[in-house]
Amino acid sequence: MSGLPRLENERLVLRPFDLEDAVEVQCLAGDLDIASTTVLVPHPYLDGMAEEWIVTHHAAFVDRRILELAIELRATAELVGAISLTLNMRDACAELGYWVGKPYWGNGYCTEAARLIIEFGFHELKLNRVFAKHMTRNPSSGRVLEKLGMQYEGCLRQHVQKWNQFEDMNVYGLLCQTK
Repeated sequence: MSGLPRLENERLVLRPFDLEDAVEVQCLAGDLDIASTTVLVPHPYLDGMAEEWIVTHHAAFVDRRILELAIELRATAELVGAISLTLNMRDACAELGYWVGKPYWGNGYCTEAARLIIEFGFHELKLNRVFAKHMTRNPSSGRVLEKLGMQYEGCLRQHVQKWNQFEDMNVYGLLCQTK
C-alpha cells in the first residue's frame, strides 16, 4: 500500500489532507487551546504552515514514517481535526496523535477517529502496539485513551518542553488482540 488510506464509519471519514484544507487547519489548529496542549502544533499558526505540513504527508506514509489523516464529518464534509500514527515499523508499533478543533469538542469524534486508525494500524500495517502520550494538564485527552481501552503505563516527568515550561506526560498503550 503506497497511497494514503481513506477510512470511514457512520459519522466520520478519515482521509488524506489536501491543500484546500489549509485555511481550516490554520483556523482550527491555530487556536491557543489546541496549541497549548499539543507538543508539535505551533502558536501562532502562521500563513503557509498548514500547506508546508500537508505536502509532507504522502512521502512520509510511503516511507512508513507517519500516517496523517484529516478527520471529516461524513454528513457535512466539515474538517474537524487531524489524527496520526507515527510509525516504528522495525518494532511494529506506533504513537497515536490527534487534535480536534474546539467547535467539535465533546462529540466523541476523537475517540471514533482513533478507533478507525488503530484498527487500520493493527490489521493493515500489522502493528503489535499503539501507544499515546498526553500532557497531564489535559485530562480530556487521557479520557479518550481510556475509552479506547488503552492501559495507563506511567508518567514521564518533565518529558517535553512547551513554551519554556517542562510538561509531564502520561503514557497509555494498547496491544493488538488478534495475534
